[in-house]
Amino acid sequence: MEWNLETLQNLSQCFLNTLSPLPEPRRRAESSLAEAADAPNYALVVLRLISEPSVDEQIRQAAAVNFKNHLRTHWAPTSPSEPNSPAVTSISYPEKAQIKALIVPLMLSSNPKIQTQLSEALALISKHDFPKLWPELLPELISSLKRASEGSDYASVNGILSTANSIFKKFRYQFKTNDLLLDLKYCLDNFAAPLLEIFLRTAKLIDTAASSGADAGTLKPLIESQRLCCRIFYSLNFQELPEFFEDHMKEWMGEFIKYLTVNYPTLELSSPEGLALVDDLRAAVCENISLYMEKNEEEFQGYLEGFAKAVWSLLIEVSKSSSRERLTVTAIKFLTTVSTSVHHALFSNPEILKQICESIVIPNVQLRDEDEELFEMNYVEFIRRDMEGSDLDTRRRIACELLKGIASNYKDQVMQMVSGQIQNMLVSFAANPAANWKHKDCAIYLVVSLATKKACGTSVSTDLVDVQSFFGSVIVPELQSQDVNGYPILKAGALKFFTMFRSQIQKQIAVALLPDVVRYLAAESNVVHSYAAGCIEKLLIVKEEGGTARYNASDISPFFLVLMNNLFNALRFPESEENPYVMKCIMRVLGVADISREVAGPCIAGLTSILNEVVKNPKNPTFNHYLFESVAVLVRRACEKDASLISAFESSLFPSLQTILANDVSEFFPYTFQLLAQLVELNRPPIPPSYMQIFELLLLPESWKKTANVPALVRLLQAFLQKAPHELNQGGRLSQVLGIFNKLISSPSTDEQGFYVLNTVIENLEFGVLAQYMSQIWTVLFTRLEKNRTVKFLKSLLIFMSLLLVKHGITNLVGSMNAVQANIFLVILKQFWIPNLKLITGSIETKLTAVAATRWLCESPTLLDAVAVENWGKMLDSIVTLLSRPEQDRVEEEPDVPDIGENAGYTATFVRLYNAGKKEEDPLKDIKDPKEFLVTSLAKLAALTPGRFPQIISEYLDATNQAALLQLCNTYSVTIV
Repeated sequence: MEWNLETLQNLSQCFLNTLSPLPEPRRRAESSLAEAADAPNYALVVLRLISEPSVDEQIRQAAAVNFKNHLRTHWAPTSPSEPNSPAVTSISYPEKAQIKALIVPLMLSSNPKIQTQLSEALALISKHDFPKLWPELLPELISSLKRASEGSDYASVNGILSTANSIFKKFRYQFKTNDLLLDLKYCLDNFAAPLLEIFLRTAKLIDTAASSGADAGTLKPLIESQRLCCRIFYSLNFQELPEFFEDHMKEWMGEFIKYLTVNYPTLELSSPEGLALVDDLRAAVCENISLYMEKNEEEFQGYLEGFAKAVWSLLIEVSKSSSRERLTVTAIKFLTTVSTSVHHALFSNPEILKQICESIVIPNVQLRDEDEELFEMNYVEFIRRDMEGSDLDTRRRIACELLKGIASNYKDQVMQMVSGQIQNMLVSFAANPAANWKHKDCAIYLVVSLATKKACGTSVSTDLVDVQSFFGSVIVPELQSQDVNGYPILKAGALKFFTMFRSQIQKQIAVALLPDVVRYLAAESNVVHSYAAGCIEKLLIVKEEGGTARYNASDISPFFLVLMNNLFNALRFPESEENPYVMKCIMRVLGVADISREVAGPCIAGLTSILNEVVKNPKNPTFNHYLFESVAVLVRRACEKDASLISAFESSLFPSLQTILANDVSEFFPYTFQLLAQLVELNRPPIPPSYMQIFELLLLPESWKKTANVPALVRLLQAFLQKAPHELNQGGRLSQVLGIFNKLISSPSTDEQGFYVLNTVIENLEFGVLAQYMSQIWTVLFTRLEKNRTVKFLKSLLIFMSLLLVKHGITNLVGSMNAVQANIFLVILKQFWIPNLKLITGSIETKLTAVAATRWLCESPTLLDAVAVENWGKMLDSIVTLLSRPEQDRVEEEPDVPDIGENAGYTATFVRLYNAGKKEEDPLKDIKDPKEFLVTSLAKLAALTPGRFPQIISEYLDATNQAALLQLCNTYSVTIV
C-alpha cells in the first residue's frame, strides 16, 4: 500500500464510517479495512494517517485503535486456530523498522486518547521485540523522559512512564529464567537511575505545590506520575531485590511513607476522581511495601514499624468511607502480611488489637450501600464474591483475613474481642431489629468467614461461638420467619450459615427445618432462593463417618412434591431462568428421592420445557450441564424402578434432542449423544426403528469431524454395538464402524476412543464375522505402533490383545497377527507385551491383562516350547510385577503430546455426564481373583512336567518377584513343583 492523497482519503472515509451508527456503512468499512490489512505497509500507512494533523481527530483516534489491533494479530502472528483458516500475513521487517522509528515521537506528541492507544501498541511490539530486537527503545524513552521532565511537560512524562510500565509488567508474571533475568538486568542498568531521578524531582514539585496551595489541576499529573513510578518500581523489584534499589532504599521509602501520611486537600476534596487518584498512589505504595515485606523482609525491617503504624492510622480513616475499596484492600493486605511474619509482635499490644478490631475490621465487615446494591442488582456477582470466593478481594473478606492473620499468633485475644463484638451486635439487633438488622448480618458474616475448614473433608469449626447455641438462637428464627421476602440479606446469611455448618447440625433438627428452607425457594430475592437451593443441595451430600449418606429419600418424601414445584418455579423469577444453583439442586434431589411414575412425568416435562428454551440460545454452561445431568439422573433412576417409563421418556426427549441435532446446536451435541446412549442401553432388543435411523447417521464420516464430539459419539456407538450386534453385520455397517476406528486410531488425541470402539466390536461379535477384517485391523495398529507409539497407545494395545485372547482364543489371536506378517506375534510379544504389561492400571484392565497373560503362559504351545523359555520366564516376571506391586511403584506415566488439530482456540468441549455414564463391564465375571487364577494355573501346568518351572522361575524372576510369587502360593495354598 502506497502513502498518497488517495490512500489518505480512502482510509479516512473508512475509519469515519466505522463510527457510523448505521450498520451497513459500518460493516462495509470494517470489511474494506480487513481486506486492506493484508497489504504490505498497511500498518505504516495507518500510522502516518494518525500523525497527519489535517485529519479530523475522531478519525485519527479510530485509526489508532485499528493500528493497535492490527499489531496484535500481525506483528507476530500465530498459527490459525482452524485447519482451513487463512494464515495471517506478518508485517515485514523493513515496515517494522519504520514503525519503531516513528511510534515513540508520535505517541509523545499526540493527544491523551491517541497517546493511550499508541502506548498500548508500543507495549505489544515490545512484548515480542524488546530488548533484543529493539535495543533503541529504552535509550529513546530515557532521553525523551529527561527532556520532558526538564520542561515539566507531564503529559509527555506520564505517557513515557505509562509505556515503560506496560513494557516492564512482564517481570511480574513471567517465570524466572536466565533470559528474563538478562532482560531485567538490561532494564535496571538503564532505567533504575532515571526512574529515581524523575520520582524525586516530581516529589519536590508535589511538596512545593501542596505547600503553596496549588490547585487540583497542577497536582493531578504529578500524583499520576508518582503512581506510575510506583508501578514500575513494583515490576523492577518483583523477581528479586536489585542492588540499585537496595542502595537507594532510604530515598524510596522516605517518599512512600509520606504519601501514606500526608493529605492533599486541594486535590482530594476537589472531586471523587481527585481522591481516587491520590488513593491509587497510596494503594501502589502499599503493594510495594507488601512486596518488600514478602520478599525482602530483612532489608525492609528497619522501615517496617513506621509503615505499619502509618497504614493502620490511614485505615482507621479510610474505613469510615463507604468507597475507597482498592486502597482499603491493599492496605489491609499489608497488615495481614505483617501479622503472619516474625514481626507479629507489632500487634501484641491489647490496645492496638482493640483498635484494629473496632476501627478497621468491624467497619469494613459492616454491610455497605454498594453491597446492598450488588445483592439486589447482580445476584451472580454477589454470590461469586460472598459464597464462592472470587479472585476479587472484597473489603469484607480481606478484613476477616487480617483477623485470621493476627489470630495465628494471638488467637485467644482475637477470639475474645470478636466474640464480644458479635454479642454486642446481636444485643443491638435485639433492641431494634428494624434499625439494626445490619448488625446481625455482620455478626453472622464474622462467624462464617472466620470459621476454619478441617484438613480433610468439608466440615468446619469455630471458636467464636457455640455452633448449636448460635444456630438455635440466631439462625433458626430467621429460617422460621414466615415472611420469605423480609430482610433478604439476613435470610441469605442464615442460609449460608446453615450450609457452612451443615455437618454439625443434628439430623433431626435439620430435617425439621428443611420445609422452611424449601419455602425460601419461593423468595423473590435471587440470592435468597439461590442460597436455599444451595443449602438443600449441600445437605443431601453430607456423609456420616462410615461414608453413608446422612439424608435419604424418606427424609424428603413428605415435602418432595412441594420441593420440586418450588424449584421449577424458582427458575421463573426474572434473572433466574438459568440459575445454576437451582438446577444443581434439582439434579441432587432427583438423585436421592424415590422417583415414582406420578413424579417422573411432571419432572421430565419441566426439564424438557427448560431444555427447549436454552436450546434457542445456550448461554450458561454450568446451568446447561446440570440440566442434562438432571435429565440423565431422572431417566436412570426412574427406569431402574419402572422399565415401562422408557417409552414415555423417549416421547418427551426425542423432539428436543432432534431439535439440537437439526439446528446444529454444537454445544449440546456431546450431551445429546450421551443421553441417546443411555436410552439405547435401557432398551431391550430389538432396537426401535427410530434409534436405527440415528445409528445410520452415526456411521457417516461427517459426524466424526469435530474432535470435541468424539467421546460422546463413541459412547453412543458402543451402546448400539452392544444392543444391536446382529444389525452391525448388515448393510456394510461393520466396514463403516472399522472406518471410524481407523480414523480415531490415527491420532494420539483420539486413539484411546478408537480402542473403545474396537474392543466393543470384539466383545459383541463372533470371530467368524470378524475374521475377514482382522488383517486390516492389525495393519492399522502395526502402522501406528511403528510411526507414533505412546504409553497410552501401548497400554490400549495390550488391553485389546488381551480381550481378543480371552474372547476368541489364543489360536485366533496368533493366527490373525501372523497372517499380516510371518512371526510378527513373537516380535510383539517380546518387544511390547512383556515389557509394558506392568504399565496397566485400573482393576478391570489389570484383571483382564493378567488373566490373558496367564493363559499365554499355561496354554500357548508357542510359549511352552523349550526354545521360548526366556520369553516364558520374562512374561511371568511381568505378570507378578503387575499383580503384586502398587500402581505408583510400577507406572511412570509419559505425558502424551495432545494432537491439537481443530481444537485450538475456542470450541465446544466434551463434558462427561456422570448420570449417563457407561457401566464398566467385566469380560471375565467367572474369574474372581487374577492372583488366584495365576498360581492355580501355574500349579496345574507344573504338575504336568515336575521340576521344570521352579528352575525357570529362579532364573528369570527378580528376587522381589520370586518372594511375591511364593507369598501368593502360600496365600492360596498351592505349590509349583
